[in-house]
Amino acid sequence: MASHEGFVLWFTGLSGAGKSTLANRLVQEFNVRGYKVELLDGDEVRTNLSKGLGFSKEDRDTNIRRIGWVARVLARNGVIAITAAISPYAEVRDEIRRQVEEEGRAKFVEAYAYAPLEALVERDVKGLYKKALAGEIANFTGVSDPYEAPEHPEFVACTAEESVETSAERLLAFLTEQGLINA
Repeated sequence: MASHEGFVLWFTGLSGAGKSTLANRLVQEFNVRGYKVELLDGDEVRTNLSKGLGFSKEDRDTNIRRIGWVARVLARNGVIAITAAISPYAEVRDEIRRQVEEEGRAKFVEAYAYAPLEALVERDVKGLYKKALAGEIANFTGVSDPYEAPEHPEFVACTAEESVETSAERLLAFLTEQGLINA
């Protein structure tokens, strides 16, 4: 097992922006390097840890706080905790960052997977954006429910403009520069 510090790599972005794709690519890379890594994917967490929660602001906040707590515990125990959840509200993301930083046992890196709405509609195989834009789905983040983009993320992946490989290589270079992983 390779030696590294634990940290939280928090992916945020709209549905279909590439959070999970990029997160899974990094998990593969970290596994090859022998790093301890766990992925907390928003869809899987909703199924297992947050079953029964709806999509009200309160329920969304509860779901994200649960992901944040698990990520913090993993990171302080030497695991690279990667999250991939929309996490639409800046206040809750900032709260989790503060908790990680105040504990002082791990770093928090916010990575914003960005794609314009037109690209998200185009790549949406389930047609959810079209339904939301037509008013058929209520409380759809980025359409009929707010998404607060991060103002100062440590990393931005413009997923409509660059490949997953390019985004992953740039993010790995950033994490190396920050001393979080080895070259």
